[in-house]
Amino acid sequence: MGEILEINLLSPITLAFALGIFARRVKSDLALPRDVYAGIGIYLLFALGLKGGVELAKASFGTILLPVLVTFVLGCVRPLTSYVVLRRVGRLGVADSAGIAAHYGSVSAVTFIAALTFVEGVGSPAEGFLPTLLALLESPGIAIALTIGAIGTGSDRPVGEVVHEVLAGRTMILLVGGLVIGFVSAPAAWDQVSIFYDGGIFKGALALFLLEMGIVAGERLNDLKKTGPFLLAFGIGMALFHGAIGTALGLLAGLGTGGATVLGAMAASASYIAAPPAVRITLPEANPTLSLTSALAITFPFNIVVGIPIYYRLAELLAGGLGG
Repeated sequence: MGEILEINLLSPITLAFALGIFARRVKSDLALPRDVYAGIGIYLLFALGLKGGVELAKASFGTILLPVLVTFVLGCVRPLTSYVVLRRVGRLGVADSAGIAAHYGSVSAVTFIAALTFVEGVGSPAEGFLPTLLALLESPGIAIALTIGAIGTGSDRPVGEVVHEVLAGRTMILLVGGLVIGFVSAPAAWDQVSIFYDGGIFKGALALFLLEMGIVAGERLNDLKKTGPFLLAFGIGMALFHGAIGTALGLLAGLGTGGATVLGAMAASASYIAAPPAVRITLPEANPTLSLTSALAITFPFNIVVGIPIYYRLAELLAGGLGG
């Protein structure tokens, strides 16, 4: 486990994230221009979709059926377990519980990419079709959590409108659009552009993106004083709980150690891109400080720094048990 942690902690991606946090804490003026940051985000999501589509075209229906089913189960279970813990243990109100649960019912694409990069680095690459699972996991959790919140608060905004906004948002358009393009592209045509969307260029862009994410997370650290110890425990505890379930289900669905690790990281993550606008529109009374601080200042750094190696080690242990 120590060697796995060392590989992750000393990777340029994790160190870039740490540099961003450090820069913000010492009040540096370091920041990526907004347009550059947005452009890198578009590139990463589109590249992820393209590569996933190319690999999906090579996979058989039988290979992806069980992973798709368990991903759908995760998409339904995660917002429900999050909501129950927030309401019953944290004693938060309906709106705040549903708002936070929407974030933890969705997924962080950056955590997914970091997990992909990690398992490649330790020599256990994930199945190429996993971006399909990322797209599938993106929206059900938001819809379920916001439906609970809308019913509990008496909101009259149709949840269907919220689901449409999520499905038509930038993340889903880039992921699903990239998947379709990669799926239907001729292999020779993909070979002409693959150098730009794969390998070192992709990982270098990810390091720059995480540098900015570190700066954003560093800004949120002060909010930890306002959210209290419960959300700190929730942000880490739910990541570990959902991560363990996702890893185990991934192995049972036939994924390899790397693929199960990535599915576990997806399940352990929380959205801070797709969920916030949907929550703001449907549940305006929900406190965004609680959800964003938990997702971005607690769960995201935890997963990037130590969570992903934990899910990988768990996948190794469970795979050994299943094999034995």
